[in-house]
Amino acid sequence: MKFTKMHGCGNDYVYINGLTENVDDPKSLSIKMSDRHFGVGSDGIVLILPSETSDFKMRMFNADGSEAEMCGNAIRCVGKYVYDNKMIESEEVTIETLAGVKKLELTVENNYVTYARVDMGEPILSAERIPVKSSLEPVVGELVVVDHQAYALTCVSMGNPHGVVFVDEITDDHVHGLGPKLEVHDKFPQKINIEFAKVIDDHNIEMRVWERGSGETLACGTGACATLVAAVLNGKTGRKAAVNLIGGQLIIEWDEATNHVFMFGPAVTVFEGIW
Repeated sequence: MKFTKMHGCGNDYVYINGLTENVDDPKSLSIKMSDRHFGVGSDGIVLILPSETSDFKMRMFNADGSEAEMCGNAIRCVGKYVYDNKMIESEEVTIETLAGVKKLELTVENNYVTYARVDMGEPILSAERIPVKSSLEPVVGELVVVDHQAYALTCVSMGNPHGVVFVDEITDDHVHGLGPKLEVHDKFPQKINIEFAKVIDDHNIEMRVWERGSGETLACGTGACATLVAAVLNGKTGRKAAVNLIGGQLIIEWDEATNHVFMFGPAVTVFEGIW
């Protein structure tokens, strides 16, 4: 089976062309291929499939085998994959995901995609739809108790659930100590991705993420979008900001006219191989 290793800001996945390759058990395959010692090494796998509603369909599985609704970094790489491999000629492409159809605008240099702008759609702020057990609407400053200490989370869904915690400094104790406990807290019926964010100024945010099903990753596109939305809801930034991640930078804008969130960032091919 042929595969391609790709990453967006260090958020790396193994991409498989489901139009030519057959994957019977993607959950167990993701666990095996994602292993960084005995497999290819990745945050999960992404299947590129035919779609009845869009140009292509994307299914993604985390390193633990769980299926995720959407990944902003992964979908940019899907756009790069289908264009670079001449599966599409247009610099605009639509991708079906479990979080709905997303539209990409591709930046092409020397016949290869380098960046992509993704219309991530409207942020979901309803507690029931995120989902989170809360009486707040929107869920801004929801107090979640871990080890007898309360933390204020702003919760947003970008097709998958996120809880954003604003801190003065982001530490390993936050990400690796608090992150996994918040992920599985009983306030979150479907678990949750946790972002720890430090606001630098009106247009710059630092962020690290503990991803549901994968642990800390170098970047999270939907998490960056959720963080910008949370920053606006808390009056901490403007509606457009650079979100600086361990693996790179994403430019996120929450458009006031359409209520849509737009993400701009890189897409990189690392290598191709056979499994």
